[in-house]
Amino acid sequence: MTRLRPRQFRAALAFVPVLAAGCGTTRMTDTPRSATEMLLVSQAADKAVAQIDFSPLIGKTVFLDATSISEKELDKGYLVSLVRQQLLATGALLQDEKPRAEYVVDLRTGGLGTDRRSTLVGTPAVQLPSVVPGMPTSVPEIALLKKNDQRGIAKVGVFAYNRITGRALWQSGTVEAESRVNDTWVFGAGPFTRGTIRKQTELAGEALPSIPVPLLNEVKPASAQNPLGEQYFPNSQAPAPPPTVPGGLLGVTGAAAVGDRPVAR
Repeated sequence: MTRLRPRQFRAALAFVPVLAAGCGTTRMTDTPRSATEMLLVSQAADKAVAQIDFSPLIGKTVFLDATSISEKELDKGYLVSLVRQQLLATGALLQDEKPRAEYVVDLRTGGLGTDRRSTLVGTPAVQLPSVVPGMPTSVPEIALLKKNDQRGIAKVGVFAYNRITGRALWQSGTVEAESRVNDTWVFGAGPFTRGTIRKQTELAGEALPSIPVPLLNEVKPASAQNPLGEQYFPNSQAPAPPPTVPGGLLGVTGAAAVGDRPVAR
């Protein structure tokens, strides 16, 4: 048996902390909602809001009212921010306080979520009665072709009315938009993933060259024209508009007290 010399023993002891310092663990977590679900919903909302023409509100002071949307709606904040952005980009004068606005823009949504459809060509997994007590017997899934299709849906509506007179000004009508992602397995190979939220076909999360893949549905990518893309607004330094005065107050305050402030009759 070979015994370590004192110098070798001390060197071995000095090397132990080095090995210990290299050990560790990595904590991995997932968000309560999958990234795919959030991308599907947000892209559908993007496309729906982009269809609304807010030009009737150009130059008007407006207040965005989103109280029609329940606070339990997980994506309410994103949708409200989208509409605020579009109002500003169009040229509306957005106000944070309702009394400062001449017009109120009411926002509602009839649907903001995802659904899923699955198709299997082959034999699904089957649980058979156990032959030996305590030993369950199962037949695994045998899939010649398997597809999981997910779809994001957004249904949005907007209308505007005069806050003082209560008269309607404009309504957008109901607009709908959707986003898609498709996962396909062919003879057990996959998933091949493609859809509007993917730039190109992926295999198990890795991008593949843009080549035709048999048995895959063709999904056209989102339009390259993005009205919600980067823009610059040169009039951002313009002075704030004066508050609106109801016409009924003219008899009390007089025209001189109103000055150059707009009057809503």
